[in-house]
Amino acid sequence: MTQRSPFRYFKTSPEIIRLAVMLYVRFPLSLRNVEDLLHERGIDVSHETVRFWWHRFGPLYAAEIRRMRASAMRSGPQWKWHLDEVFVKINGRTHYLWRAVVHEGEVLESVVTKTRDKTRDRKAALKFLRKLMRRYGRPEQIVTDRLRSYGAALRQLGAGARQHSARHANNRVENSHLPFRRRERAMLRFRRMKTLHLFAAVRSSVSNHFNQDRSLSRRQHFKANRAAALAEWRQLGAA
Repeated sequence: MTQRSPFRYFKTSPEIIRLAVMLYVRFPLSLRNVEDLLHERGIDVSHETVRFWWHRFGPLYAAEIRRMRASAMRSGPQWKWHLDEVFVKINGRTHYLWRAVVHEGEVLESVVTKTRDKTRDRKAALKFLRKLMRRYGRPEQIVTDRLRSYGAALRQLGAGARQHSARHANNRVENSHLPFRRRERAMLRFRRMKTLHLFAAVRSSVSNHFNQDRSLSRRQHFKANRAAALAEWRQLGAA
């Protein structure tokens, strides 16, 4: 059965929609910034149209990228995961964004919870780890901070021996919070928990797709990988 195109009811070309979604999700830009950038390229759309596009197509693109990456990761061994949580303010209330990052800096998953206490932290950590292992398999080592909920959840999953907690050992995931914080400031904070969860999931997938470790590769390799990533992006959502 032929898959129907997600663009079939839209007058705007898929190339423009992909460009608008990429600009908004990948870079720390506001909706009006994206509107102005598109206007400079001769594309006249409202910032509300950009908002609708990223809500409609962002999750579709992210799911497709995540599916391809998960398939590739399950086919080979995994070395190390880093787990951490970061505080996010939504309408003056503190929420908790749980994130898992591989040793290369790519974000695997993110989950948002409202409150924090010992029992709920353990349940949240357990649910988070089960989702990760079901999708990506089990790594050789899981690096966490000294939050006891991680240890309790890992012991329940029979992976307590894989946990590693030491001072400065989790700097990889701590540094990965910085782009998210820049994005949070550009958006003037999040206003709903659902929006935070959606944007964190979409942004991590798009960032993973374009992550090339620029400082660790030669210029010609970086250019080739960047061109390949952009070519793959332009094929997302194609029927």
